[in-house]
Amino acid sequence: MNLVVFSIPLFFALIGLEVAWDQWKGRGLYRLGDSLANIGCGIMDQSSALFSKVLTVGAYTAVFLWAATWRPWEMSNHWAVWVGAFVLVDFAYYWAHRLSHEVNILWIGHQVHHQSEDYNLSVALRQSVLQKVLLMWVYWPLAIIGFPPEMFLTSMAINLLYQFWIHTELIDRLGPLEWALNTPSHHRVHHGRNPEYIDRNHAGVFIVWDRMFGTFQEEIVKPTYGVTRPTESFNPVQAQWKPVVDLWNDMRGIPGWRDRLRFLLAPPGWYPESAGGPQAAPAIVGPQFKFDPRPMPRLAGMLMGRWVMLLAVALLVLGAKDAITSIQLAAILAWVMAALAAVGELWNSPSDRFRLVFAWTVDASFVPVMGTLVASPPRFYVLWCALALLSAVLTHWAVFTSSRVDEFLKKKKG
Repeated sequence: MNLVVFSIPLFFALIGLEVAWDQWKGRGLYRLGDSLANIGCGIMDQSSALFSKVLTVGAYTAVFLWAATWRPWEMSNHWAVWVGAFVLVDFAYYWAHRLSHEVNILWIGHQVHHQSEDYNLSVALRQSVLQKVLLMWVYWPLAIIGFPPEMFLTSMAINLLYQFWIHTELIDRLGPLEWALNTPSHHRVHHGRNPEYIDRNHAGVFIVWDRMFGTFQEEIVKPTYGVTRPTESFNPVQAQWKPVVDLWNDMRGIPGWRDRLRFLLAPPGWYPESAGGPQAAPAIVGPQFKFDPRPMPRLAGMLMGRWVMLLAVALLVLGAKDAITSIQLAAILAWVMAALAAVGELWNSPSDRFRLVFAWTVDASFVPVMGTLVASPPRFYVLWCALALLSAVLTHWAVFTSSRVDEFLKKKKG
């Protein structure tokens, strides 16, 4: 049983409660476009994991079996062994997390989680499709020691589940617990792009690792969230791809393969003298403005409807993954990612006709996707076609009426 997937309804329930509290108090912790992008990244992470787990879990299992040929002991199922596994998994997570901040080639796999300029429970779901693959080797010593794959995976899932609740601004400091555990206050620091907060508080569950290894920072001022190179898009596919593109462009600007290799293994912000030398994180000065395109209400409502439709498909994929072939699964996941991109791009800039055509293409391909996922009589294809046509028509109506309103408002101002 995948504990993370099993917990998805609870995640959405808690996000809903936080949204309700935020609306009641008027804190402004949520922006709909950002939240949809966060959850979209989570959908991509869980969907791609259907394939990446073959590599990550397979590699851990292979190391475990290889070590078993010479390892003179075998771990029992005693509760004390489980506690030891959980603590060591958290220790390994600290180093994996820290390395993902201190090595450029690994930062591309973790940067996605830090891109949001808000801080709320939806940010916890904003995960990278690359991170698990790039950092899987950090956990192999646990396999060599002898912790079975199921014990490792369960401990890792509990570790990640713990970290969900610390992504909130609604919980202040927690007294003595702040000394031993990772808390919302500690993790707010970790997500801040203030120079004094960058690369601090890498803990998963136990903040003692940061205190031991010199990476602890107490929350002093309210953090400014995000990354120093803003994403400026609510398209979760672009959010996943942009760190790779940025790294590639940086490498192209560095002369010489030796310096390029050093750059890949250096911390973010390091450049050789031939490329201008190291660059410090910019100070937080004056008011900070977030990327925040706001479509007209009718367009926002339509995009929300499209997003709910693709979320339903994504959940069907997770439930039906064992009943379809790998090729069918890959094709459906490609549709899910295209649908996420269409919603994000229309949110970013609905006036672009290419984005509208792309969204229509996604609608048209909805029919074969549902036909693959849901075994049903031919008459159900009428329903899938009707839903696809309704989505396409409503998208066209919302985009063009919103464009006319925008043009009218611009003329009125002029």
